[in-house]
Amino acid sequence: MDTWSKDAGKKVAIDDLLAWCKQVGAAGFDGVTISGGEPFDQEQGLAVLLQGLREWRRSEERDFDILCYSGYPLKTLQNKRASVLGLLDAVIPEPFIDSQEPVSVWRGSANQSLVPLSDLGHQRFDAYVSKPLADTDKKMQVAVEHGKIWMIGIPARGDMEKVEALCSSRGLSLQDVSWRR
Repeated sequence: MDTWSKDAGKKVAIDDLLAWCKQVGAAGFDGVTISGGEPFDQEQGLAVLLQGLREWRRSEERDFDILCYSGYPLKTLQNKRASVLGLLDAVIPEPFIDSQEPVSVWRGSANQSLVPLSDLGHQRFDAYVSKPLADTDKKMQVAVEHGKIWMIGIPARGDMEKVEALCSSRGLSLQDVSWRR
């Protein structure tokens, strides 16, 4: 189940998204991760975004990789979305399956793989292709923006419920949380 509902009122122009990336990336970063919903369901927009990111990386000689999560099987992406796949440094394909506990870093479930696609992708990700998941690998990034709290990452099983319980114990109520949609 996707955690983000489709809402035409929340569309963002690619140029605006690239400008935002450049603004938040001004202080430095090592990668851009694209996740969903399903990025490949917006194939044309995804291609334009990836081309813009690659042009930015090239023109300003930036050193960042581009990783994308997809619920599609790798074979489907290779057969039907090869041109977009070729714009990425790495992909984590296959649907998230809640009943399959993750066994490797950066994957949400055991059926998912990490697939380096470019020279940079191999440099950055080869060491993680088979790296077993350890407790220290589960990290969440938290950001506060315009009165909203964003938690970014792949939480361990039960982490979101623990966050909610901790907030509740301190008198905070989380409203409109995406993980319950």
